[in-house]
Amino acid sequence: MRTLTLLLTCISTAVAASISTPYEVLPPGQLSSVIVAKDATVESSVNAEQLLPPASTLKLVTALAAKLHWTEGHQFSTQLLQQGEDYAVRFSGDPSLSRQDLDSLLKELKGKTINGDVYLDGSIFTGYDRGVGWPWDVLGVCYAAPASALSLEGNCVQASLKTLDNGATSAFVPKHQPIKVTTNVKAVTQEEKSRSYCDLNLSSAPNNSYTLSGCLVNRDKPLPLKFAVQSPSLFVKKTLTEILQQNNITLNGKIKLGKAKYNATLLAEHQSKPLDEMLEFMLHKSNNLYADNITKQLGADFYGAQGSFNSGTSAIREILLQQTGIDLGNAVLEDGSGLSRNNRVSPQVMMQIMRYIKDNDEKVHLIALLPTSGLDGTLKYRPSMRNTPIKGNIKGKSGSLFGSHNMVGYSYDEHGNIKYTFVQFVSNYHPEPKVKGVEPAITQFEKAFYKSLVTQ
Repeated sequence: MRTLTLLLTCISTAVAASISTPYEVLPPGQLSSVIVAKDATVESSVNAEQLLPPASTLKLVTALAAKLHWTEGHQFSTQLLQQGEDYAVRFSGDPSLSRQDLDSLLKELKGKTINGDVYLDGSIFTGYDRGVGWPWDVLGVCYAAPASALSLEGNCVQASLKTLDNGATSAFVPKHQPIKVTTNVKAVTQEEKSRSYCDLNLSSAPNNSYTLSGCLVNRDKPLPLKFAVQSPSLFVKKTLTEILQQNNITLNGKIKLGKAKYNATLLAEHQSKPLDEMLEFMLHKSNNLYADNITKQLGADFYGAQGSFNSGTSAIREILLQQTGIDLGNAVLEDGSGLSRNNRVSPQVMMQIMRYIKDNDEKVHLIALLPTSGLDGTLKYRPSMRNTPIKGNIKGKSGSLFGSHNMVGYSYDEHGNIKYTFVQFVSNYHPEPKVKGVEPAITQFEKAFYKSLVTQ
């Protein structure tokens, strides 16, 4: 018996040793955790209980809760209702709702006159549109778009900035977009920019106006920009006004914020794509708005009350505990996207999530929704995943924040079967300045780690 135990220990140690985790290439001060499991056996584990920022790997936790709570065909509904001479658009926080969708919803009223008011009903959500711990310096850009019930076009507006020969710049915004962009940016040479420490800066205001300042190096093509809508209600109101005009709908009243009456008559309804398609988009694009609005929807549906970051993250905890037995314990969840710098999850808990997803794939069907290394989604251009044998042989979810480089996923053998389940959290990663021709430390680490997951 003692010999058998010793033999099994040696085998386990040999397998663990074959998984390459070259921590020595990472810069001093970093704090990392790697867990590797094969079937029911944990082969390698370092700092498993350390609470670390999950970044966007948290989206996979949100996706699992959504799959457990709803059917794969669940949809977000946006409704047009009539209440006497008034009308209401009841929003659900559908993160995919487009201008065209809203236009189609209002076709029912084309050519008609509205003698009352039009109410924008976003009462399904309450509380803040932005999570506690969201970095202030990114609130003007689209990956930090506000998680509002009144979401339209991803609460994001695309624009561009062009450098001019006279040293000035000009900003372009599509005419139909109800925002204002002012530029005071100087067009400079690279040398002038470096000498003056002059960067491109953005400030935004609650009325959806944006001011660009600082410097931009001269360029042949315009610089693409994506502005996060600061006031979703104002954005929807102005967009709706234009849609009414385009459809020859005369509004004698006003567009107001307000809740639709309980006895209002349903005139038309727009349904989002099924849940699986929305989760696949969320996981492939690492879309924060999708994750946070789904989180708030979970809170609203699970508790039968208004959705919020608080109720949504609480619902995620309860759903996982009740249906999987996984207790998130002292994890800190401020949102469902992972954008908050306050979020903390232990790699050990994340490994429980990953193993549940693998062991119950026929039930939750989540693995197929993940991007594939070097082929699609956020993993397509990841430097450590572009080449064989790693390319095409890992499915996973990445997560990046200031100082964090995370990955959770599954490696596959030559027959397309899962070989290893892994969690990689690299935190406090602050390397020396880049040196031309030298591969970044995180890329060196990941290449060695992922290669061993695929080949060992």
